[in-house]
Amino acid sequence: MPDVNLSFSSKSDDPLDIIEQISDANDWLSDRRNGEEISVQAPGRWCDYSLYFAWNEDLGAMHFTCAFDMRVPKNKRLPIQELLALANEKLWLGHFGMWEEEMLPLFRHVLLVRGTRGPTGEQIQDLVETALSECERFYPAFQYVVWGGKPAHDAVAAAMIDIHGEA
Repeated sequence: MPDVNLSFSSKSDDPLDIIEQISDANDWLSDRRNGEEISVQAPGRWCDYSLYFAWNEDLGAMHFTCAFDMRVPKNKRLPIQELLALANEKLWLGHFGMWEEEMLPLFRHVLLVRGTRGPTGEQIQDLVETALSECERFYPAFQYVVWGGKPAHDAVAAAMIDIHGEA
């Protein structure tokens, strides 16, 4: 699982302040669009990931997406939809989807914290680490289907193999 540096002491209850501090601690680029949204660019092993956070205080919910730096050609839409369904069966938290307008695969999750002061730094760290870990694990599966022309079930089977060490 990718490690997210959480070496800061937050004095803020604002979840977007916490995300900015996590971004700064990891030397990631961030863009705070307003008081409710922030986007962050996080490097991965396979590509850079676009993280998007939207805080809705009324709902007590943090909407989160982690988009791949990969465009899916229209002729691969059906095999990718099958891959999304198969990959989602393997997840405990969140799910994969497709941003149809841009044809980008992405990981999504909503963190519900109603009745609290908002998500903690540790909760946000867990959310980001889980998303990056799952995206790193399944990125090759998406490549396998999109550029390799392989069936979705083969791609998921390959993604589920845990490799230890290096050759």
